[in-house]
Order: sequence, then C-alpha cells, then structure tokens
Amino acid sequence: MTSYYMKRYFNNRTFYKIQSQSIIDNPDQRINDDLSAFTGTALAFSLTFFNAAVDLVSFSNILYGIYPPLFVVLVVYSLGGTAISVFLGKNLVNLNFMQEKKEADFRYGLVRVRENAESIAFYGGEENELQLLLDRFRRAFDNLSELLIASRNLEFFTNGYRYLIQILPAAVVAPMYFSGKIEFGVINQSVSAFNHILSDFSLIVFQFQSISAFSAVIDRLGEFDDLLDGNASSLSSQSDSVDGINIIFKSSRSSVSFNGSLTQSDPCMVLEIRNLTLITPRSGNVLITDLTLELKDKDHLLVMGPSGSGKTSLLRALAGLWTSGNGDIIYHVRGSMQLQNSNVSSDEPYDMKLEGEEVLQNSKQRRDNGIFFVPQRPYMVLGTLRQQLLYPTWSEDVHHSPNNDAESTDPLPFLSEVSTSDGVGAKPEMPSTAELIRVLEAVKLGYILPRFNGLDCMHDWASVLSLGEQQRLAFARLLLAKPTLVLLDESTSALDETNEAHLYSQIEAAGITYISIGHRKTLLKFHNKALYITKCESTHSDLRNWELKTTTQISVEDSSPFSS
Repeated sequence: MTSYYMKRYFNNRTFYKIQSQSIIDNPDQRINDDLSAFTGTALAFSLTFFNAAVDLVSFSNILYGIYPPLFVVLVVYSLGGTAISVFLGKNLVNLNFMQEKKEADFRYGLVRVRENAESIAFYGGEENELQLLLDRFRRAFDNLSELLIASRNLEFFTNGYRYLIQILPAAVVAPMYFSGKIEFGVINQSVSAFNHILSDFSLIVFQFQSISAFSAVIDRLGEFDDLLDGNASSLSSQSDSVDGINIIFKSSRSSVSFNGSLTQSDPCMVLEIRNLTLITPRSGNVLITDLTLELKDKDHLLVMGPSGSGKTSLLRALAGLWTSGNGDIIYHVRGSMQLQNSNVSSDEPYDMKLEGEEVLQNSKQRRDNGIFFVPQRPYMVLGTLRQQLLYPTWSEDVHHSPNNDAESTDPLPFLSEVSTSDGVGAKPEMPSTAELIRVLEAVKLGYILPRFNGLDCMHDWASVLSLGEQQRLAFARLLLAKPTLVLLDESTSALDETNEAHLYSQIEAAGITYISIGHRKTLLKFHNKALYITKCESTHSDLRNWELKTTTQISVEDSSPFSS
C-alpha cells in the first residue's frame, strides 16, 4: 500500500498541488501512520471476525437446542447493547480524526523548528516558537481530554454490559431447573454457549473504541485517496474553465503542425512563446498578458520586474507547474527527441503537444529533452555528495545500482519498481568520479571534498552547506546534465559578483542557453535579451504589461532599464 500510495502521490505532481494549494493536512502522516494503522487494524479485525463467525456457527445449535427463548434474549440483548454503544460513542470517530490531525500538526511544528533552527536563532524567536508549539500541543491535549471523557462514558456502559452477561443466561434458564425440566449441568452449558455467542454478536460493543479509531483512519485515508483519484478530474475541470497553456516539444527535424502540414523547425530555435496569458490558479489574477517571444541558440534572456509581477510564475508555466491561462510554449528539441511513446520512432517527424494533465505527467519528458531548472534555494536530496551531483538526471541509476546482488534477493521487489513515468528516454552516460571532481572544481567547490571525506559521505547537506555553496552545487548539476535550455530563478542571489560571473561564464562556455530571473543590473552583461514585466493593475487586463529589448539598448547606469 505504501508503494501504491507513494506512486500516486508523486504522479501528476500531486505532491506539489497539495503543498502549494494547502488542499489537505499532513499527507506524510497519512502515508506513514495511517497506512500502518489501516493495514494492522484491518488484519486484526479480519481475524477477529473470522474467529467470531466460526464460534457463532459452533455454539448456536447448542444454545438453540437447550432453550430457544434464551437465543432470542441473546439477540435482543446484543442489538440493544450495540444501539446504546453507537449512541454513546457517536463522537468518537470525529474526535479520533481530529486527534490524528492535531498531533500531526504539533509534530510538523517541531520538524519546522529543526529545519529552520538557524533562522530562528538569528531572530531570537525561541520564546515565540515555544508559545506556538505549546498552543498546538494544547489543542491536541484539549481534544484528547474530550476523547477520554467520551471513552470513559462508553467504557462505563461496556463494563456493565459485560458483567450482566454473567447472570442473564442463568436467570432465564433457572425456572426450567427449579421445575425439574433440566439438570444443573445444563445451566453451566447454556451459560458457556450464551457467553460465546453473545461475545460474537457484541463485537461492535466490545470493539467500539477500536472501530471508531479505525473509522477515523479510514476517513483520513479516504480523503487522501479521493484527492489522488480526483487530481485528473480537477485538472480537467480547470482546463474547461480556461483555455489552458499548451506545452509542445518540437523536433528540429521536419514535424507535423496542428493543421497536418509538414513544417521545418528552425535548427537554431530553442524556445517559442506564443500569446501567453498567465493567471494565478486559484484567484484568477492576471499576471502576464499576451506574451510572445522567440529564443534562439545563445539568446540568453533576463527576466526583470518588481516583486509580485509574475517573474517566477512565468518559470512555473515554462516548467509545466502552472497551466492556468492560455497560449503556447514550444520547446525545440535537438537531434532525436526522447519520446515517451515507445511505439514512435525517433526517425519519424513528430510534434508532441501536452495539455492539462499531460503537462504534469511529462515533467520527466521536459528534463529528458534538455530543459533544466535551477531554483533560488536548491533542493538538497537525502544521500551522499555523489547523489547530490547526479540529481535528478541520474538519480534512478544511483538508487538501482547496488554493489551487491540485493536486487535478485529483494523480498519486496515492488518497492524498487515504483515509477511515475510511463517511459524513460535515453540520457547521457553517468559521469565518472573524475568528472564529478572536475565539475566541483569548475564551480569552485573542490575544497569541500577533503572537508567531507570524498563523494560518498552522508550529511544533512541543507544544513552543512551555506546557501552560496548550495547554489554552486546546483550549477555543478547543471554542467553535468548539459541541457539545451536552463531556467534560473535568482540562482546566484547568495553569491558575490565574482563567483556569479564565473558561473555564468561556465554555462556560456558549455553552450547552454539560459533564461534568468534577477534584480541585479550586473546580470545584464551575461544576457543579450531582457524582458521587463510590470504588475497588472486589474484582475482581468487586456493591456500588455511586458517589454522585450536587447541588452545593448539598455544602459547599466539607468535608474530603470526600461521606460515606464
């Protein structure tokens, strides 16, 4: 189940949608704790119900043969007890559900303190964090108090119900004994059979607290499961409300256009954006209106503008994270295109158009076809320094290349077969150790090798490396992957101008075309085109809010690189 849920969690970038739109709380707790509770409790209940069924069949004939009215009393007593238990414990399911949520919120708060320890220490925010965490714990404690009160009331009834069983069958059968119709041993026999059968009929009474906790787990997993299943339909409905942004991978060979005619793609073309209007996914605010531009080989574009104008959102659209809006984003792929459909030969003309859900399903397609993204704060994976450098291009090769033959003896092979892509395109050969060291030296990070005892040491890299070192490590990944186009989101913001210039010269020398987002005017000299985006004044604006110029038209000394 963990394998099944993890695959769906990462499919279609559902994990990103959950986090960015705050759709449900604590998906990590649902995968880790709730799945474990569900499988364990489901197995225990299955065995309990099976044993009860066998017990019921075995003793029903005995009890019915002794005294049929006693069997009727048993049925009425068990049904009445079940009804009272349901009434007394009706709030337990919701209380258990909220207890899971509040404890997960408290645990998440503790994790945030660990992940942001340095920032909290710089701010001196210990007292504030303590109060926030105590407040979360207090909510969990208050809910637990209500849960204990409801459980106590139910337990009072359950204990009385259990004790009454000891005298009820004897009281029913006693008149027959005193009238001489049965012997004393029959009373003991009827009490034993009555207790067995009533225990089977009263499973809900005796297990109500466990059932309510199990129901809360089912509710949380059901909510999560509905979200995973409904991701495609929600994307479909979203594409019905707006036209949707189309992402197209076009081979540099002749390809089939939308009207069916053959067209020859410009071999120097890297990226085309046609009539792109970008809006926010939830509020529907217009960020960019009718953007059209072309980017050819070695056309390096700098995107500038005030904070909140939509610069990073443009990169999200280019990466396929946002599809709200309309227009076309066309990537021109060099050589043979990495096709996800294995039935299509790379020698055939091909024009792949991705819409809606397909855009999200093909994030790996984008990377395999030479488009790379470097964020402002690079993601540091859990693993060795070697794995940091090989991420994400060769991460699967590292994880599936053990030094032993564990693959053939793995008792749970399905755990190593989880994949969120339908096909894997060809990729460059995995770099050797010497190449990894050379690239580290190229980005001026060679000194960390002796500091961490080589490439195969394990550390919490987000903590032991400064942000500047993490950004240089991200450029090392970029140089190893050798993409056609890279999207840089303020990727040198933590570096001094000397290191910034050095890294840009490295990717320029590698023949990589790049699009950068930044605020520094010093970035202009590394680009030959600049796109300036202003904020839209209204929610639905038809006025163009961008301007594209060559950097030769812009003076670095100007207070603003673009006219107002």
